[in-house]
Amino acid sequence: MQKDTSTSAPSTPTGRVRHRKRSSEAIPDVGKANGGHLLVHDKNKYKSMWIRAYSTIWMIGGFAFIIYMGHLYITAMVVVIQIFMARELFNLLRRAHEDRQLPGFRLLNWHFFFTAMLFVYGRLLSQRLVNTVTSDKVLYKLVSSLVKYHMVICYSLYIAGFMWFILTLKKKMYKYQFSQYAWTHMILISVFTQSSFTVANIFEGIFWFLFPATLIVINDIAAYVFGFFFGRTPLIKLSPKKTWEGFIGASIATIISAFLLANIMGRFPWLTCPRKDLSTGWLYCDPGPLFKPESYTLPGSIPRWFSRKEISIPPVQWHALCLGLFASIIAPFGGFFASGFKRAFKIKVCLYTSFLQDFGDSIPGHGGITDRMDCQMVMAVFAYIYHQSFIVPQNFSVEMILDQILMNLSFEEQRALYTRLGQMLQEGIQRQS
Repeated sequence: MQKDTSTSAPSTPTGRVRHRKRSSEAIPDVGKANGGHLLVHDKNKYKSMWIRAYSTIWMIGGFAFIIYMGHLYITAMVVVIQIFMARELFNLLRRAHEDRQLPGFRLLNWHFFFTAMLFVYGRLLSQRLVNTVTSDKVLYKLVSSLVKYHMVICYSLYIAGFMWFILTLKKKMYKYQFSQYAWTHMILISVFTQSSFTVANIFEGIFWFLFPATLIVINDIAAYVFGFFFGRTPLIKLSPKKTWEGFIGASIATIISAFLLANIMGRFPWLTCPRKDLSTGWLYCDPGPLFKPESYTLPGSIPRWFSRKEISIPPVQWHALCLGLFASIIAPFGGFFASGFKRAFKIKVCLYTSFLQDFGDSIPGHGGITDRMDCQMVMAVFAYIYHQSFIVPQNFSVEMILDQILMNLSFEEQRALYTRLGQMLQEGIQRQS
């Protein structure tokens, strides 16, 4: 009796099913199978929704606790996320057979990773570290010396890694080793370049980290909910689960939330004050004109029953609309990029039984850390550029100028500046008299 193989497909050593004669870009038409709804009629999606909801609650709770703890703890969280992202991406193109022939090769990847971490965070936090140890003369001299030779130290570590790589080149493994070398550097550029903006936002004021991150979370949840209950029209082939209904509904919800949340978050000094050292205490400062309400007279065409003739709105709420627009329209393309990336590198199972897999399974119902951070990275870069371009020039105050002097000038430069200012004031008084 012959075995019927007409409906079976050959399995690969990894347990995945390959359809060689079919396009690898094919996407199942789940909408037709579910009566027009992409998600709501799939029973498995309800189970996935509850798993995703529980994970989201735990993530939000942990995130809120870390935000409460302050700048250093938030920065530590970003570092941990970076390590998990790097691990997931390093493993993406890893081949166990080749790695067994190259002992210590994985360690070289992490050498480059931590060298990049030292370089990026050293440049961002060096002056704040100096400000933290100013009271201790021994530590101050030690830290000042490390800061002075920071670039030399980082370059020496990188060159050591470069020589390490050259000395470990092995015949018949050149192609794999050089591809991993290039892949490692691409990871460093994509992860650290964007994450450095995140840390810069944190020390400009937790608001500039928390507010954009919250908008991405709101957009993601709203897109899932609107898509789950109303999704009928596929949005983009790269992400079969995305729908126009979810995209539009999430955009409206995100923009409205941005306008309201900016007012609420802007009332807390510990969120809006920049941190000029690496201490952990709470901050109190002059928030500047950006977070102070301005009065706007309402037009005469409003209904008579509306008694108020003017309203008070902080300028930050108008800027929040721009951030909300970006979070709802542009930032999702970070997720689309990740979907295309996964498809390009065959991170998928049989397209006739499931959708694309994730970068990892660190978060139940969400996939890996990288799956949650794709849009966050895009948003963090925009938030930093927007803040430096449109917020900083318009939000100067005497206290902020003094903070910049303390953070960016050495003690000798500060003393020279104050001496020069004193001379200018005396000359001005003499001219007036």
